Amino acid sequence: MLKVRDIMTTDVVSVKRETTIRELAEIFTKHRVGSVPVVDESGNLIGIVTESDLIEQDKSLHIPTVISLFDWVIYLESEKKFEKELQKMTGQTVGDLYTDTAEMVTPDTPVSEVADIMSSKKLHALPVVEGKRLVGMVSRIDLIRTMVK
Repeated sequence: MLKVRDIMTTDVVSVKRETTIRELAEIFTKHRVGSVPVVDESGNLIGIVTESDLIEQDKSLHIPTVISLFDWVIYLESEKKFEKELQKMTGQTVGDLYTDTAEMVTPDTPVSEVADIMSSKKLHALPVVEGKRLVGMVSRIDLIRTMVK
């Protein structure tokens, strides 16, 4: 049975919270990747940033619907969601855009489990960690390559 360690990419480009949006865009275009892990100073995984996160900077701002009743303003949509969207649109660094990583795998995770996670969560890549330390990335193309071998 194939494990993540058999197919993962170990030469991973990563960024820090302080990386600028311009530097991030250059990384996406130069390395032709769709997602980049975000690490702290020790190399520990803290999140992931994707092309979609970057593209959100150019989308139109959706102002939440509100009802004004006397002196109250009642949001019909999440105020926190609006604040997060505004932060992403005006962000200057990766720290303003990235998502805390909810999904990650270890080198010993079976490839079939990775396929299940990617399929059910609609993910294109997953960080590979040992403890909290980033050791690689596994992407859909890595899974597809196993079909050719």
